[in-house]
Amino acid sequence: MNKKWISLATAVALGLGFAGCGSDDEQVQLSDTSVSATKVEFVSMAAPSNYTDMSRAYSDAKVRVYTSATEYTQHELSYNILFGVKDKVGNSENYAGQLYNYKMEPLKDPFNEPLIAETPDSNSLLNIDGKLFMVSHLEYDWILSNGVQAYKQEGWYSRSPMNMILTDIEQDAKGNLKAVAQKPIDHSSVEGGWIFCFGSQTPWNTHLGGEEDYDLYFTEASGKAAATTVAGLKAMTELYWDNTKTANPYHYGYNQEVVVKADGTYDLHKRYAMGKGTWEMAKVFGDGKTALYGDDGTNVFLLMFVGDKANDLSVGTLYAQKFTQTNAAGSATAEGTMSWIKLGHATETQVKAFADTLTFADIFDYLTPEAVTAGADITGYTVIKAGHTGKEYLKLKTGMETAAAFLEPRRLAAMKGATTEWNKMEGITIDEKSKKAYMAISYQDKGMLADATFGTDHIQVAKNNCGATYEITLASGQKDTDGNAINSDYVGASLMAPVGLVGEPITADALGNTCHPDKIANTDNIFFSEKMRTLFVGEDSGTHTNNFVWAYNVDTKNLARILSVPAGAECTGLQVVDNANGHAYVMSNSQHHADFTGTTPTTLKDVLGTMIDKHDANFGYIGGIPGLK
Repeated sequence: MNKKWISLATAVALGLGFAGCGSDDEQVQLSDTSVSATKVEFVSMAAPSNYTDMSRAYSDAKVRVYTSATEYTQHELSYNILFGVKDKVGNSENYAGQLYNYKMEPLKDPFNEPLIAETPDSNSLLNIDGKLFMVSHLEYDWILSNGVQAYKQEGWYSRSPMNMILTDIEQDAKGNLKAVAQKPIDHSSVEGGWIFCFGSQTPWNTHLGGEEDYDLYFTEASGKAAATTVAGLKAMTELYWDNTKTANPYHYGYNQEVVVKADGTYDLHKRYAMGKGTWEMAKVFGDGKTALYGDDGTNVFLLMFVGDKANDLSVGTLYAQKFTQTNAAGSATAEGTMSWIKLGHATETQVKAFADTLTFADIFDYLTPEAVTAGADITGYTVIKAGHTGKEYLKLKTGMETAAAFLEPRRLAAMKGATTEWNKMEGITIDEKSKKAYMAISYQDKGMLADATFGTDHIQVAKNNCGATYEITLASGQKDTDGNAINSDYVGASLMAPVGLVGEPITADALGNTCHPDKIANTDNIFFSEKMRTLFVGEDSGTHTNNFVWAYNVDTKNLARILSVPAGAECTGLQVVDNANGHAYVMSNSQHHADFTGTTPTTLKDVLGTMIDKHDANFGYIGGIPGLK
């Protein structure tokens, strides 16, 4: 066993339980329990089959850590809740899930109670000079946005402004984590935030959070989309800005970087140069400048950012993927090659200025579907499907290409011939050793199916409501469609879906599952562990009554279920920490508890509905894994 020396002050900060006299710089000996593993393999737990297990978050899986071809140690896994959205952590005066206005005043719900989000999402457990901090997301207010009868109030908001949380984490000698202090992150300097979804960690140890702009994206659309935008702007204007200013839709839908410091303070940046969209998340690869984005929704696209320099997301170039399918139409999954269309280059200062001053009508001439039906002349207009199932007729105004590239990248990508047919694109992660990225498609449907009614049809696969995780081969020396070199060694070149990562539809079973319960369904959060050679997958499923977190070893192809969350809940906040002071962790949360599927039997819902608190949700982690060298 290796030994290392740390100061007494650091030992206390890590919660290692040292007591007595001594100066802060006195040295104490700390055992390094990390292991040099030749292979890590998880042993699957069974799916829950009784009311107690179906109503809780738990793990009774195991992990085997091999030190040779045949020798291993086996460790029992357990799920540990750090805190719930209705908990007050440390000396905090407010609940963890509390939402705030621009003055950081707590918001109230229609009954003058604290407005609490029931939707924990992203986690970034960060080791800052030996101290552990966790940046976490609150995604949306599930109870109010879904109009639960007791909360229905005329004029109330379908969404609310969202928030991130910064938590101080202590770690004891056995590796147990404890939340000891907490504060909300103030987003007033970056115009506030709207639907904080999944996130990732940058190579330079900061948090990068996706801002998923479902509601404010349709800035000039007609019908339902326009009504949603009006409602979202009303919520931001009246709740967040307290009517001191009118919310601007071009200020939302960006990645936000949180830089945490050892003293618990932070810097916050809205990364405008990475473009606006419905970002599930962006993942920055090992070069520190190339990122791929998960764009969540219908008829969405794959976007690539290439920074001008490493470890700097404030300036760079955006490229949109064009996919060419090489297997037969109607195949179970898509296989094919990728090319990249350059959209534009800008600094975030430039893009922020565009957002501050431009409207949709400044960027595009547009025709509503109603006008086209009425016989409007469409000469010179490009017809696209981007972000929803309806057609849009757009004409880019002179001098507006750069603005469109960053404020409307999905629409501009569609106009330039990129692929905007992906459906429910979720997480992105990377296996650096093999130069493979992974892309989650939760539901293989809608734009991914054959569509003879539209001019372009790049993706033509079979419908699969259980989804699939796709593998992208990355390459250097690539050029864009204009023949110009792309300054990155991480450019997507081809795509396919490994068999073990494709869901399997079934006829509804006794528990209401419509996808095979022993296979991944509706992949959402994904994370790759280099040390474990394992792809971790968290589900957001309307097809499994209980959702799971899975571990898939990309070398052995072994698939193991390692966590089950309460019935109806989604697995969120997936992050794997290979070694934090001698211990490894799988961070994972759950949200919207008891949001049952349509096929869950009524008798089951009636019982579980009394056992699960739908107003609560938790942040937590799977422990019991030794740190890996």
